[in-house]
Amino acid sequence: MDKIDFQKGKRKLLRVIFGRTVLLFTALLLQAGILLFFMFKLAEYLTYYYWISILISVIMLIYILNSDINPSYKLAWGIPVAMFPMFGALFYLFVHIQPGGKVIDDRLKVINYDTAGYMKQDPIVLLELEKEDIHLKKFTEYMNNIGPFPMCKNSDAKFYPLGDDWYPDMLERLKEAREFIFMEFFIVNHGVLWDSVLEILKEKAAQGVEVRFMYDGTCTFFRLPHNYPEYLESMRIHCRIFSPIRPALSTYQNNRDHRKIVVIDGKYAYTGGVNLADEYINKMSRFGHWKDTAVEVTGEAVNTFTMLFLQNWNIQSRETEDVSLYVRDYKVESEGYIMGYTDSPFDDIEVGESVYMDILYTATEYVHIMTPYLILDNEMITALSYAVKRGVDVKLIMPHITDKPYAYMVARNYYEILLKKGVKIYEYMPGFIHAKEFISDNKKAVVGSVNLDYRSLYLNFECAAYLYGVHAVRDAETDFLNTLSQCEEITLADCRKYSKIKKTIGKLMWLFSPLM
Repeated sequence: MDKIDFQKGKRKLLRVIFGRTVLLFTALLLQAGILLFFMFKLAEYLTYYYWISILISVIMLIYILNSDINPSYKLAWGIPVAMFPMFGALFYLFVHIQPGGKVIDDRLKVINYDTAGYMKQDPIVLLELEKEDIHLKKFTEYMNNIGPFPMCKNSDAKFYPLGDDWYPDMLERLKEAREFIFMEFFIVNHGVLWDSVLEILKEKAAQGVEVRFMYDGTCTFFRLPHNYPEYLESMRIHCRIFSPIRPALSTYQNNRDHRKIVVIDGKYAYTGGVNLADEYINKMSRFGHWKDTAVEVTGEAVNTFTMLFLQNWNIQSRETEDVSLYVRDYKVESEGYIMGYTDSPFDDIEVGESVYMDILYTATEYVHIMTPYLILDNEMITALSYAVKRGVDVKLIMPHITDKPYAYMVARNYYEILLKKGVKIYEYMPGFIHAKEFISDNKKAVVGSVNLDYRSLYLNFECAAYLYGVHAVRDAETDFLNTLSQCEEITLADCRKYSKIKKTIGKLMWLFSPLM
């Protein structure tokens, strides 16, 4: 027991030491130390250091202002570069000029070319959409141009209002597997959930089912042993780590695989906000009651999630895989359509944000949103405001108990801005909201991994299911209204009563929002 506690304590300590915030403040302290060194030890060179720092800052600001990135993101980077010239500029270069990222991007282009043939848009669906909703047809064409991400008929979805509801069904589907199981998660931690999943995966692998398991490298550093893939391989479970985190500088450690995908036999696919750790199914309490959501996709749309998984899985492969071996022709009766999609930090297209804004710009009655984090660019604020001005009811549910106090304090910066524009904000009083949802007009819904913050919208690999006209949309809305009854509405008066110290910290932390 003491050894287990020691290991947990060690991992927590390492998480703090090598966390983004600590690394950033370490860099700033280092810059301050160098400045003091020049002042007291090399005073005669201080002037040179000062002007070189200013020159670097000016050059970098010109570069940032002329780069092809979102204006709000330019501002978010420009301020720290201007305030901390030397290390702000070097840190920007470290994050954005990424040889490792270029390698991933080049590899993805090859893989996406191989999978594109199995993600073609059915022209009959386009004709149906043209009759149903001409804008939806145009949106589908756009998603196919940048993906391709096909809108699929003969597909359905089951909505899960809690991770508690999701995991029993997912376990049963895993037990039914006969051909293959693909799993991709951001967080994996030992406990009731992962241990029960692992037991099934071990049994299935022994039966000859092909099992592939991939997780983000943050787990390697904080939650799982470094040799965990070898342990899984010993049980015939093929395992890969996406970008393992090491206590050393890396060119692509800032871009994480935040996706959650499960594909079973090409029959069932799961996505949402739920990870493989006990807090997600309320088997342990970290921040009060954990509210998360997920969907089970069936039918033709499952093939999309199969291809999305294989895309990231094969980033580390040198050989081309025959992905056609995993394409299936399962169809289910449905009254709507489903589109699976992903977002990459290397393609210069903010797919996740584009989908969210399309919903805001086309809504006629309401847009209801759940998100754990809130760091918005100007375009998103404009879209939210525009929806309200058109008479659309825009409601946003945030957590009352947060897992990241600094992120919550940054989010509070946006409360007053949005409230003044007519957006209604609520906080989930029983605990933490981890769900990522947009629901609109009883027709459209997005359930996936995409948060409303810079990290999800610009820096991470993300995925989601876009639902149109299926019953799961109405189930998601029913759940939203039920959740709303457990929330407290935030008013302008509440914003004015909010701690001035926390307000100040939030404004200061906003300077580093590109890393949050």
